[in-house]
This record gives sequence, C-alpha cells and structure tokens, in this order.
Amino acid sequence: MASELTVGEVAKRSGVAVSALHFYETRGLIHSHRTAGNQRRYARDVLRRVAVIRIAQDVGISLADIAAAFAALPDGRTPTREDWSLLSTGWRHDLDHRIEQLKKLRDGLTDCIGCGCMSIDKCPLRNREDRLARQGPGPRRLLVE
Repeated sequence: MASELTVGEVAKRSGVAVSALHFYETRGLIHSHRTAGNQRRYARDVLRRVAVIRIAQDVGISLADIAAAFAALPDGRTPTREDWSLLSTGWRHDLDHRIEQLKKLRDGLTDCIGCGCMSIDKCPLRNREDRLARQGPGPRRLLVE
C-alpha cells in the first residue's frame, strides 16, 4: 500500500470532490506536497482530517471554526480519538444552542404555513404594530438567549 495518495485517490476514498480538496487546502485545513512532476501528494492521515471536516460541516460547524480547532492541535497534527473528543466537546455548546433554536422554530411554526398570508392572525411569529421593537433588533421570538 502506497504511503502517499494522489488527489484523485483522496477524493475517491473520502467522497469529497477534488475541487473541495483544493479548497480545503487553500484554507489550510489539509496539506499536500508536490512531486518532481508537480503533482499533489497527500499523507494517508489526510483521510482522517477530511472525515472530521465532513462530519463537523454536516452538523453546521463553519470551516473557520474547524480551522481554528485544527490550529489548536499540537504540531498541527491530524486529530486523534482524544483530539476529536476535545473538539466535539468544544463545539457542543454551539450545537446545543442551534438545536434549541431549531426546536423553537419547529414548535412555533406548527400552525403556520410559512408565508404568513393564510394564517397571519394565528401566526406565532406575528409582531402586531411592531411591539417587539422595544426588546431590541432582530428576530425576538425565536431568539434563544
């Protein structure tokens, strides 16, 4: 088994498009080196990094937050199981907040079709005479503080 992978091999093994791999590399999330023939080569551990990126993105973690978490790893190494535990624990508060926001949105829209035209008198998001402006800017009813 080769110790290094081509960009095509990484794409195939990770399920990520080559263009996404190039993008991750420009953002500093993964790294490659060039061969004498100017071809990209990746260490095998890049597959674990890409897996962490994909999982984190799937739950809504931004690439900036992923990059910051990777930068916090000693020597910029690929995350180990222990590292993943620390990273995911660090993201837990943000994810819990998002879950609460989504639950509140889901529960508040039960009787609403979403456009407001058919259920405006019943809509739980209705802000008659802009009364909520006194509480501050933005979507006051669905904000989870």
